[in-house]
Amino acid sequence: QFGRTEVIDNTLNPDFVRKFVLDYYFEEKQNLRFDVLWQEPLGSHSTVLGTQDFLGQAFVALGEVIGSQRGRLERPLTGVPGKRCGTILLLAEELSNCRDIVTMQLCANKLDKKDFFGKSDPFLVFYRSNEDGTFTICHKTEVVKNTLNPVWQPFTIPVRALCNGDYDRTVKIDVYDWDRDGSHDFIGEFATSYRELSRAQSQFTVYEVLNPRKKCKKKKYVNSGTVTLLSFSVESEFTFVDYIRGGTQLNFTVAIDFTASNGECSRGRGGPTSVAVGPTGACATGMPSQPTSLHYASPYQLSAYALALKAVGEIIQDYDSDKLFPAYGFGAKLPPDGKISHQFPLNNNVDNPSCAGIEGVLECYLQSLRTVQLYGPTNFAPVINQVAGAASQVTDGSQYHVLLIITDGVISDMLQTKEAIVTASSLPMSIIIVGVGPAEFEAMEELDGDDVRVSSRGRYAERDIVQFVPFRDYVDDSGNQVLSMARLAKDVLAEIPEQLLSYMKTHDIKPRRADP
Repeated sequence: QFGRTEVIDNTLNPDFVRKFVLDYYFEEKQNLRFDVLWQEPLGSHSTVLGTQDFLGQAFVALGEVIGSQRGRLERPLTGVPGKRCGTILLLAEELSNCRDIVTMQLCANKLDKKDFFGKSDPFLVFYRSNEDGTFTICHKTEVVKNTLNPVWQPFTIPVRALCNGDYDRTVKIDVYDWDRDGSHDFIGEFATSYRELSRAQSQFTVYEVLNPRKKCKKKKYVNSGTVTLLSFSVESEFTFVDYIRGGTQLNFTVAIDFTASNGECSRGRGGPTSVAVGPTGACATGMPSQPTSLHYASPYQLSAYALALKAVGEIIQDYDSDKLFPAYGFGAKLPPDGKISHQFPLNNNVDNPSCAGIEGVLECYLQSLRTVQLYGPTNFAPVINQVAGAASQVTDGSQYHVLLIITDGVISDMLQTKEAIVTASSLPMSIIIVGVGPAEFEAMEELDGDDVRVSSRGRYAERDIVQFVPFRDYVDDSGNQVLSMARLAKDVLAEIPEQLLSYMKTHDIKPRRADP
């Protein structure tokens, strides 16, 4: 039990006021259960949940509430056999945790001379005051060499870092003269607050720089110079939830590897099996019905392909209103003429490749395994270009595409894939690649631009939009598939919110205001 609302007397339509604060993680499936209880008249509520005071319950994922229109989700209450229990309406809102970002610029005038052979090399150190009266460094400016009248470059700092959201909290600023050996000379200090700094939006603010030691020693001491706040501006730092609540939809597309390298050659019971060798060098038959195939699913457990699909899809589907997901295969020979395709719809509908929900994608995937021939080669570029084409149609921030590619890692069109990723990096889309099987995935690591940004023909990707993980790193040792799926989802989806935000920021797209 996480918490309880207040009791509302004598009503069948209670409007509860008490709120519950939950930490939210996009990459995790956070399941919630709401029980509605009847309070016994004399207030002697039993601690044991009995049928006499149980009115119904609802199960929901936190992502479903956040991903619903305007953050409002209505669900029927269930749990009492043969009885309609009414409905529950859930509302989610993101707590305001001071997401503003400040950009400011300062200069100084007539600072004390500290260097024997020159003037001073001044820089500023900003300190945030803590609840216990201590101070914590929150920013340092650059050093301006050999001047008593420095002008520092504009810099940006989150308001929460500057004052932890308390606009009247003291902000202390020290002025130092930089020394090469690290023993910087103290010039002076002054104090202000966020509220006082913010007034500079309409006027310059000048602060006296004071050195307490000098002030005590010299009767005629005035100051050690002045610092002027030249500019101060505030912008809101939008979050992933801001865009989702503003109506941004996540469009999920799946692409599954049907190349022959996913299966091993095997001998039938009647002797040697005659097989054709495909372009990848592996068996062209693939034999997905054999336990040696990466596509093999036993009656008791799903294949690695199906597990990866469920792990990622079941979380993303909460943020897609129609729950219709385009699903493709690549690297197979299709009936009836055996034509090789690198982008065929799993539901055999070229005009509408969408499947209903993740279960619909799984069903079409399993059906395709029974009808197509695993072959090759392994080409990623066609399906990346397909999703990029859809993403290019709507670039106003209302749609963001996530492409999941599940593969055994033997890629054939690296140059074309890099070109496709560089082009897609300027569009509202992300690419998740899950590698299954025992192969070495050096090629996949090259596509994940965490260390070196992907480039093609001298062009670099505008953003890092690819996240690659090998599925074997997340398999639970005890064989617990639910745990394996949770681990996988947590890692592959962790970068999606930041990638979405980077697109919105690069293209100066602000979240739409949710309807009142």
